[in-house]
Amino acid sequence: MEYRDVEVLNAFKIYSYLAANGFCEKDEMRLYITDDKVRDLVNQFSSVVGCTVIPAGEYVYLVPTEPLSPFHVSNEEIKKEYLPSRAVNLDIYLMYVAIIVLFGEFYDSYQSTEATRNFLPMKEWLSSLNNHISSIKEIDKDELKKIEKDSEYNWVGIVEKWEAMDDLRENVKVQDARTVSRLSFLNTVKRFLENQGLITDIGNDEIELTEKAKTIVQKYYMEYEFNRGILDFMYQAEREGKERKNAVHIENKVH
Repeated sequence: MEYRDVEVLNAFKIYSYLAANGFCEKDEMRLYITDDKVRDLVNQFSSVVGCTVIPAGEYVYLVPTEPLSPFHVSNEEIKKEYLPSRAVNLDIYLMYVAIIVLFGEFYDSYQSTEATRNFLPMKEWLSSLNNHISSIKEIDKDELKKIEKDSEYNWVGIVEKWEAMDDLRENVKVQDARTVSRLSFLNTVKRFLENQGLITDIGNDEIELTEKAKTIVQKYYMEYEFNRGILDFMYQAEREGKERKNAVHIENKVH
């Protein structure tokens, strides 16, 4: 495809704005929406830096798709910006698990690409994460270590990290980063997701997904390349945990 100088210049202006701000209102992206050549060039510029361009709602976003992209938020940046100074990579993995569980609550355990609820109370997010980690905890530790080699995820460490958090202080009204409780940890994850434009605090300790988050989930979140293997493991662990509890319940009734 051949491009005129004016098309290259317009595409570069759009890409530069997205690179500097991360998003732009659709009204200001008229050429990207209506001109195929300009859109193609902007998409090419973005792919060179490991990003994709996603129109969602009233905005167009530049979203990193590769860990080496200069626009990707590194683990060190997350630690510095959101976590206590003593935080390690295990805290990042626990954040990631918390985010997976949060999206699972909106998407009916990943059976649908359409959100099945409008909002999520923080307490339900906490309860769901408690349940998932409890199910993983019931897996034999040696088996869990074998799974870790395949998934490259430190599940034993994640369970221990979550268990070490104080869940007796969940009723404390002020849950900030200094309060080492599970709910305060979720508030840290919530702040990260808000800053990334993925969730919105709608008050009353409830959150909702943004159009940006919904579009990313539909296009990328459930792909094996990104998360699917982890999703399969977590939901399989939860199903097997429920089956074990039902079996024990039935056995107790029989006796």
